[in-house]
Amino acid sequence: MNGYPIMSSLVKDLSDGVRLIQLMEIMGDVSLGRYNKNPRMRIQKAENVNKALEFITSRGVKLTNIGPEDIIDGNLKLILGMIWTLILRFTIADISEEGLSAKEGLLLWCQRKTEPYKDVNVQDFSLSWSDGLALCALIHCHRPDLLDYDKLNKAWKHPPGLPDSCRALNIPQLLEVEDLCDSNKPDERSVMTYIASYFHAFSTMDQAETVSRRVEKFAELMQSVWVSRNDYERRVRLLLEALSEVQAKWSASVFAGTYIDAKNQSAELTMYKTTEKRTWVTEKQDIATLFGNVQTKLKTYGLREYVPPDGLSLGDLDEAWSELLRSEAERSRSINAQIRQIKEMLRKEFADLANEFEHRLHVISSELAAVDGPLEDQQQQVKEIQTRIPELKEMLAAEVTDAEKECNNANVEENDYTVFTTQDLQFELDLVVQSITKKLAFIDNQVVSRNMTNVTPAQLEQFESTFRYFDRDETNTLSQSELTAALASLGIVYSDEDMNYIYDQLVQDYSALTYEAFINLLLREAFRGLASDKPFVTELDLRIAKLPGQSIDYLREVMPSAQNDVGEAEYDYERWLDDVFA
Repeated sequence: MNGYPIMSSLVKDLSDGVRLIQLMEIMGDVSLGRYNKNPRMRIQKAENVNKALEFITSRGVKLTNIGPEDIIDGNLKLILGMIWTLILRFTIADISEEGLSAKEGLLLWCQRKTEPYKDVNVQDFSLSWSDGLALCALIHCHRPDLLDYDKLNKAWKHPPGLPDSCRALNIPQLLEVEDLCDSNKPDERSVMTYIASYFHAFSTMDQAETVSRRVEKFAELMQSVWVSRNDYERRVRLLLEALSEVQAKWSASVFAGTYIDAKNQSAELTMYKTTEKRTWVTEKQDIATLFGNVQTKLKTYGLREYVPPDGLSLGDLDEAWSELLRSEAERSRSINAQIRQIKEMLRKEFADLANEFEHRLHVISSELAAVDGPLEDQQQQVKEIQTRIPELKEMLAAEVTDAEKECNNANVEENDYTVFTTQDLQFELDLVVQSITKKLAFIDNQVVSRNMTNVTPAQLEQFESTFRYFDRDETNTLSQSELTAALASLGIVYSDEDMNYIYDQLVQDYSALTYEAFINLLLREAFRGLASDKPFVTELDLRIAKLPGQSIDYLREVMPSAQNDVGEAEYDYERWLDDVFA
């Protein structure tokens, strides 16, 4: 492996420490630096062995009762114990299955994979494997093309086809069939080591299946876009038909000339405004959101934007809605003209207040929609607009509401000078307040996103959508439980102790868990994943992660680096991220 000659004797090959160092470099995927490649004196051999043992200890492996002299002098028993400890640490320890790890996790994995097979009952790593059927079942579970399990017989001492199947999987044949089937009690450690190689081989196969699932996800996305487009067109048609029908009904309506009739028609219009119209307002907003979602999905994957058929665009819908509002106002005026008993002064007083309030709301909405310029300037403009809301709330709660009560007491139920009620204005005021809150949150997040030059737009969109989804109270911050759920949705899970520490640290650094703090955490988690929890990344780490060459060149240029003992650059991503989020 890696160009090194094959070892033939543990005692002889490990005695000078050279092969032991090479073994550690292969297993640890890291260089141990300079060492004596041709040691002749005992002290040089001891230095080599010490270097390897120190590396083993640094990886959290506890060695008991073995020192450099034991390896140099060829103490086979202690050497074998050390080799088994290394196998446990570097081959078996990283195995995990439903919360169990190492030996227990590997055993559970074997039991789950072989459970459907007859004559197989895996309870250990010794006798359960002595007839070869368990190994055959494990192979057949993942590669049924290599052998026909149904034709095997428990009475056979050596299952036919097993050696060829093992070779076809390109797994090092650590054990011969005879080691399993001709032994009264197969060696547990040997069997465990051999089965672990199957676990890693089949795990690689499972990763290949992930690629297929990604294609499936993309197909599902395109299907969802197709469904959403059809749903959009259907809903726009239905809404346009409903708007046309209600206006036709108003046009065909005639007054009987009685107060009761006028009152009844007025009640119908009021009922429409509080039921159908609000349903349509919500539907109109939902349609606009649906259209935006379709365009966002297409834009995320760089696909051509969706153009609705003639007469079904959002502009067409807005035009029809404006016509509805004009028809509604005309209808309201015609009804009000039939009621001559209404006190004109109260009607005008309420209408003036309501229209003024709506106009001020409209001005605020227009100013909010027209906010432009650098993000910091936009932020200041929106905050200035927000300062005018308390005065409007006081006006609505006092002046407008009082005027409406006076009209109600005087049986003034219609008004030629306005189409608004206090409820309508409260509804629109609530929408404006929500819009201001959302606009501020959006700008804050865009400030953070603008500074994230090291993150792709698709990643930022995913991070921001996740943050917004779990920000249930729309404060643009996450509580600890919301953060835990958001991370879990991205496949990141911490223990309760680690989560408490991370959340407290972020709150200490940012005063609250803001969008910027959320992005900071995700980026650090991503770099730790690339670096395999090292405090630095190498170019090899970046290339193994299959980052684009342009991204690798950029990161090499901007991240502070230092040279290790073999001249390889080690990039300090933690320090770089500290500077980015400073």
